[in-house]
Order: sequence, then C-alpha cells, then structure tokens
Amino acid sequence: MQDVIRTRFDYAEASKVLKETLNLDGSPVAFKFCKTPDDIPEGMAHISEKLRHCQMVGMARKEGKIFYATVDNHACMGGSWALGLRELTPSLKSGEFYYKLGKFESWAACKRTIDRVPHVESLTTYATLYAPLEKAPFDPTLVLIITKPKSMLKLAQSNLYCLGGRITSNFSGIQSVCSDACAQVYLNGTPNYSLGCDGSRKYSGIEEGEMVMGIPIEMIPEITYALKIVTGAAGSS
Repeated sequence: MQDVIRTRFDYAEASKVLKETLNLDGSPVAFKFCKTPDDIPEGMAHISEKLRHCQMVGMARKEGKIFYATVDNHACMGGSWALGLRELTPSLKSGEFYYKLGKFESWAACKRTIDRVPHVESLTTYATLYAPLEKAPFDPTLVLIITKPKSMLKLAQSNLYCLGGRITSNFSGIQSVCSDACAQVYLNGTPNYSLGCDGSRKYSGIEEGEMVMGIPIEMIPEITYALKIVTGAAGSS
C-alpha cells in the first residue's frame, strides 16, 4: 500500500501562492519520509553523491532538483539519525561529539540536549525524497520553507488565522533542518520554526537573514488560503 495523502490539492498552485506572497528566494521544498522502496515514484533519480540532508534541501530549493537519497547518501550522522535512517552513534549519544565541537560547557550539557532532539524511530526510514513543491512527483510528508523573518511573520499569522492562539517553536541551535523542521514536524503534526544551525548555514545556503520552517503537508491548503488574506489585510505591512 503506497503512502499517499487522501485529500488531493494542486501542489503547483500552492507553491505559486507561497512564492508570490512570501517573496521566496527559490522554491518551497517537498520532503517525504519514505518507508519502503515501493513509495518511490517510478523513474525518480537516486542521488549519487554523499551529502548532508540540509544540502539536499538546498538543491531542491535553489536548483529545482528532484531525487531521493538512501542512508549511504547521507553524510551527516546526526541528521540521518534524526530522520530515522540510522541509529544514534555512541559519540552523539554520550555527548562527546558536540562537546568536542566546543558547543557546550560539559558532556552533561550535550547529553541533556541530544536526549531532547526530536527524531524519527531509528531504521524506520528507507529513503528521503526531495523536490520543489511545484514539481513534486510524490505526496510530501511536509513542506520546508526558508525565508526572511518578515515572511515567517506572515506564515505565523496565517497559521493562527482560523483559530488564533500562540505560536510555540522548539529548537536548540543544532540539527535545525533535519530535526527541528522535519522530524519534529512529522512527529508532532504542527509547524515549527528554527533559526538554523551552524551546519545548515555552512552547507545548505541558508543566508544570515533567513530562517527555516517545516509545515505538515495536510496544513498547506489552510496556510495558502490564509496567506492571501493576511498579506492583503489593511493592517499588513
């Protein structure tokens, strides 16, 4: 049985709205956690390089690439663990890895952080799929948006348009594109904003003035509907 969304909508039209209302530099990225080979569309390219997840997102966003990656294509241990492709390495689990990078005062501080990193159950993901949303040949799990804070404001307002409330984000300055914007969004079913991390800013083209956000695919029709209203509202800037 293939993993498809039941309620269909036009991905190209949704991407057009997101691009135009948010003035995006590049495309929204369709991303999918693929559990079996059967869920990979026929003819979809298998990337040959070994790269980081955030780099792959950048390729779909800026270059329009459509492809899938299996565990051997993922260069980042922490990222591929967060995405459910492999088990957590001993150095990450103990706190040693981030301690050696100089990011924390102690191994204990590293351990407290890594223990709270949202992650998909290990070895449950067969492949990760990437495409610009407007060209996605698969039903995404979620959509990734990388843009400036002002545009993120409009996404936040659109998220609250129907029911109101408050926005809560969860991040720790590490594993932003893999954990914050993908694993957490998949597991919680709610959008999440992240400031990015050193790795994603170094390798994937996230600029100094940009943030990253993940949105469950089921929410995209609601978000795009509200975006057209909130960006045109009398009080909008």
